[in-house]
Amino acid sequence: MASQRIDRLLTQLEECRYRFGKDEASRVVRLLNTLAASHFSDARSLIRFHEALLFLRAFPHGSSVMRRSERLLDSLWKRVAELREKGVDLSAWNTFEFSGVAGTQMEDALSFDLARWLIRRLPGKVEIAWDNFEPGREAVALWPRFLPLLEDDAYVEADTPWRKWLETAQGKKKSGPEWLIRQFGALALPEQDRAQLYDSLRLPLRWDLGNSPVSRTRNWERPRRPFYHTSPLISRSQVSLAEELAKRPPAFARLTRQQGERVMDTIREVMLVRYRELYGTTLGDPASVVHADLGRGLSIYLWNLRPDRRLPLRAYVAGFSVKNGVPINYIESIGLCEWMEVGFNTFYTFRGGETGWVYSQVLRCLCHLMGTTSISVYPYQLGHDNKEAIESGAFWFYRKLGFRPGRPELLRLVESEERKIAANPKYRTSPRVLRKLAASHVFYELPGSEVGAWDRFSTRNIGLRVNARMARLFGGDAQRMRKESVRAVGRILGISSWSAVEKAGLEQFAVVLALVPDLASWSPGEKRALAEIVRAKGTRNEMKYLHLTQTHERLRDALLRIGS
Repeated sequence: MASQRIDRLLTQLEECRYRFGKDEASRVVRLLNTLAASHFSDARSLIRFHEALLFLRAFPHGSSVMRRSERLLDSLWKRVAELREKGVDLSAWNTFEFSGVAGTQMEDALSFDLARWLIRRLPGKVEIAWDNFEPGREAVALWPRFLPLLEDDAYVEADTPWRKWLETAQGKKKSGPEWLIRQFGALALPEQDRAQLYDSLRLPLRWDLGNSPVSRTRNWERPRRPFYHTSPLISRSQVSLAEELAKRPPAFARLTRQQGERVMDTIREVMLVRYRELYGTTLGDPASVVHADLGRGLSIYLWNLRPDRRLPLRAYVAGFSVKNGVPINYIESIGLCEWMEVGFNTFYTFRGGETGWVYSQVLRCLCHLMGTTSISVYPYQLGHDNKEAIESGAFWFYRKLGFRPGRPELLRLVESEERKIAANPKYRTSPRVLRKLAASHVFYELPGSEVGAWDRFSTRNIGLRVNARMARLFGGDAQRMRKESVRAVGRILGISSWSAVEKAGLEQFAVVLALVPDLASWSPGEKRALAEIVRAKGTRNEMKYLHLTQTHERLRDALLRIGS
């Protein structure tokens, strides 16, 4: 009977998240007080309570709702502990949607950079999950670098006691990952090579969240100016992407490096507790962080990659949005010339909260920061190899905002589906058709952009053509191809004294430029401008590089030919 009562109260609370009016704030607080005094006997109900509290903290009806939600979130770890003590199954929290709750434990194989950060962030609380680690050839090849005479055991024995070796070398009973991480960090190799060696181990780490602010439960900050919702949330149908993108550019504030470091810590926490890791959220440059306030309690943070970890051709921007101090999504955008690919993921808890409007603000920020006018969306976002996106009909979210398929046959299929919907409002596109529609990028061009120019372009095509040339002319020898390409392109462009980072950028760019048959016949002005673009790839602000590519029409045309 008690569980039925809690279920009824939770349903009422979940319904109140989207109702706004004169008495709604007091009604929500009464429900919260009643649930606060209730006893939760199962994980499923506590999950529902937790997610509702987070949504109310991000989209509060008033100050009373915000304060009460905060207090309940701050103490929720105690309820988790009670369930654990009673032997209640907590496995429901080991999912992408519901992980990272205060009081729970997490386990994941992290990249070197994120593992090193986590150990510093939660000192003494991270351990190796030995029960889920079976060292393979990678460990046999790598660990003798740090453990003298291990070869005499690992190379010839089938039962090497890896944990004992590590504990003995550390001089401690607990075989934590700190010592191992330090050894990898001390290798006389470029940082990226050290990271790749560590990553090959797929070493599982385990950590307890406790009541840490790192947890999803408490990973929010109090905003200086909260926004309280007293009227209905903005629906997707109320959003005109064209109107939003035509508005005055948002005002970006560049953060200090110290402030940028705090932002980097926040996004790593945000992603870590959701079992997610992106290249740009782990390796973001704290010196490049910018911030914009968009109104309605929404703030967006964006940044570039560190100069030594950038992509060879495309410029990378990552970011996330916070609503009243609560992280609600992550952002990834990769651009070249006037084109960019965008990845956008609203966290499960907040998908009923103005997602269309928030997405329009994200694009507004990206387009103005990056200077791009042609937007494309990854097939994965639409549902390619993404069951969740198929189930939610994600393709139609983008289509109703004005995106079009880049392949003619898919555009015809979309138009056919739209006619069916117009004739029968109850019609729903089948999962089979949605999977077809998710097979290719969708595009949105701003006014003045060349429609369809980037439909067939892919940097993967460029990479494959570079490798084909390597096989054909250099016998598959990458080093010889790079050396020859740098020599030839450097001579054409008149490149001489550059920094190490700039030269690294030239090495990557040269193998592409070597595919341009008429490069030597470009005008002196075009060559000087191209040299400046290549140099800019290694400068402090990667946006300078991207903006320069937007001014070089001949380079753009060459890249489109090679990549299409």
